[in-house]
Amino acid sequence: MVDMTTASSTARRPGGRSARVQEAVYRAVGALVSTGFRDTMTVPQIAETAGVNPTSIYRRWGSVEVLLEEVAVAVLTRDEPLPDTGSIAGDLEIWAQAIAEDIGRPERMVYLRAMVAAREDIVEACPCWEVRREQAGEFVRRAGARGETTPEVRQILDHIVAPLYHHAVFGLPGGADYSRRLVADVMSMAS
Repeated sequence: MVDMTTASSTARRPGGRSARVQEAVYRAVGALVSTGFRDTMTVPQIAETAGVNPTSIYRRWGSVEVLLEEVAVAVLTRDEPLPDTGSIAGDLEIWAQAIAEDIGRPERMVYLRAMVAAREDIVEACPCWEVRREQAGEFVRRAGARGETTPEVRQILDHIVAPLYHHAVFGLPGGADYSRRLVADVMSMAS
């Protein structure tokens, strides 16, 4: 089931009927993904499970792939305060551990794998990646204001976030020790 408290700050936050439809559709996608329909779900099937008209889904999302990506982004990125330990190394360590723990949970891995499976082509941007870019940028900005030497945002993404997601998608071990090593590697790149 989709945990609606993890919706990304970049996801739409409509009110009224639109919010109820979105919540029902998100929950339906969560139910279908968790019961093994990840690769075979259809808009009519989602609509029936959500108790909404398929036209509402087609009008708002257009396709299962777009809907699945939006739901996965909402589930895989958290709209919560970023850690602020007073050092970029401390912030990155707590952040990386939180990401590793969250995407390492079986129900989160299902969404991550579903989002990857829904991709047919290389895309120019991934909303989940963009959320992580914004978060990394905030860490770098805060650390720069404190006068710290920082890695580049791209280094944080390529050497912390990407390996964490890679390990989750392929079922490789991750966790706190792994995320700490990634942060130490990135901090050694700081210039």
